[in-house]
Amino acid sequence: MNTPPSPSGAEHTDGSSIRLGALVPLTRPGWVEAGRHLLAGLDLAVREVNDAGGIDGRPLELVVRDTAADPERAAAAVDELAHLGVAAVVGEYHSVVARAAAARADALGVPFLCSSAVLDTLTEAPTEWVARLAPAQSYGWRIYADFLLRAGRRRIAVATQASVYWASGTRVLRDHLAPRGGTVLELDATLTPGALCDALVDHGATGLLLLVGHPEPAVPIVRAVRGDRRLAEILIGAPAGQPEFAEWAAALGEDGAGIPFLRYLPERLGPLGERVGKELRERLGEAPSFVAFEGWDTVAVLAAVLRAHGTDRAAIAGSWPRVAVEGTRRPIQFSRTPGISVWQWAWTPIQVVDRDPAEPDRFRILHAG
Repeated sequence: MNTPPSPSGAEHTDGSSIRLGALVPLTRPGWVEAGRHLLAGLDLAVREVNDAGGIDGRPLELVVRDTAADPERAAAAVDELAHLGVAAVVGEYHSVVARAAAARADALGVPFLCSSAVLDTLTEAPTEWVARLAPAQSYGWRIYADFLLRAGRRRIAVATQASVYWASGTRVLRDHLAPRGGTVLELDATLTPGALCDALVDHGATGLLLLVGHPEPAVPIVRAVRGDRRLAEILIGAPAGQPEFAEWAAALGEDGAGIPFLRYLPERLGPLGERVGKELRERLGEAPSFVAFEGWDTVAVLAAVLRAHGTDRAAIAGSWPRVAVEGTRRPIQFSRTPGISVWQWAWTPIQVVDRDPAEPDRFRILHAG
């Protein structure tokens, strides 16, 4: 592996901390609640590593940078973190932001373990420097499309905004549904909620998927559709996971229930997942989302790599194919997956779930992949 000239992250030999750069959306327009859960998982795992003696006696230190869902800000943060001598960069939730961070990490020769972003093409060309825990969008969204077909929903409309991520998701859905008798109609999310409802009626849509940001414009769209008697039988879905977080339920109440989304958890957690979940719940003051588990698993992987291979950046990146770590959701290993340019965990457990209309704080598993 050719290593570009940059700090190796291996300079410290005096017992000082091993730094990990963490990219997290902590301010708007980033998805702040997702960022809070991701950071909680990262921080909990770092504290547990340090309580157990660190890495050969050296503590881990998270150097956190807020990306605010801004790709340029994320790329600049990778530059800064590389200069600070971090051994690796971890984190990020937003796919378009993670793509910018991955490209910069690849260019600088800094290992990047992406926690939560799913866009298939995190880098334009195959790279040894980047690995990912979250499932690729093409995998997870095909499972969601299978759920739609099983539910008898074949005339699907998507309310979508301009974004590589949403465009990629729309393409996955169309490619999977079309050969099975399904159709996908794209509706511009800049339509007024009333005009969007009229378009759904005119099209005879049986499903509406929210490929849009939260809370705007997702919340007003849901309110409009729920309030339109003509659309009483339509299924509203949100494959990107907007209903996962408590602020969704707080904003929409009963209207936010019964909206299926993708969640990356097994039907039942094992002993490790149960223990970590309890700790995360105490830390967050609410049930941890799958994003919090992704954060914990990220640090667990890096800690194992650092113990086995040290802090040299090239050695860390070279270790991805040899990772074998017990994660909170199942054992984690990375492989080269067709169509994916980074080292990929194939695959985390995937569920389609919704909030129970009778009890919106309870999740129902509707389909598993």
